[in-house]
Amino acid sequence: MDALTLLLTRQSTPRLIAPAPTDEQLKNILDAGARVPDHAGLTPWEFIIATGDGLERLGAIFAKASQLNGAEEELIAKTKNMPLRAPMVITVIAKVKQHPKVPEFEQHLAAGCAAMAMQQAAFAQGLGAIWRTGALAFDRNVHQSLSLDATDQIVGFLYLGTAALKANIKPTKAGSNFARYI
Repeated sequence: MDALTLLLTRQSTPRLIAPAPTDEQLKNILDAGARVPDHAGLTPWEFIIATGDGLERLGAIFAKASQLNGAEEELIAKTKNMPLRAPMVITVIAKVKQHPKVPEFEQHLAAGCAAMAMQQAAFAQGLGAIWRTGALAFDRNVHQSLSLDATDQIVGFLYLGTAALKANIKPTKAGSNFARYI
């Protein structure tokens, strides 16, 4: 698939099954994430990969955070199983560094670009992927369990695997509908 077709037909694939990306596919995914615009070469990101038992550990982190926040048992059980919706989950984190010319916001955007590039690299290799966030991305208990610094921010959980079914292509939105000239 050429790059323009990939960009114009990009669509999340929420139903994912094994197999997970191969080592070579994962290398390409991670390398794509590290190739995004990066003002001053700060590399303001980190990628935490969960597969196999790591998915269970990530689920336990989610469940513990839900429990500490006073969630009902049903929600605690649901959050525990969330990482099991795919054979691989990559937590993408903005690792903010102090810099006189690169504001925190720009570093968060760079980490977001890394998540998007990683998702596109998965699609380009015939894999399925969905970028999820939700309350757990902002939960300080989750951050602490993942040994994140106080200035770090999870920008998303990238679920990766093989598409369980071919998704219907959503209607195209004309970008010109959101543009104006000055």
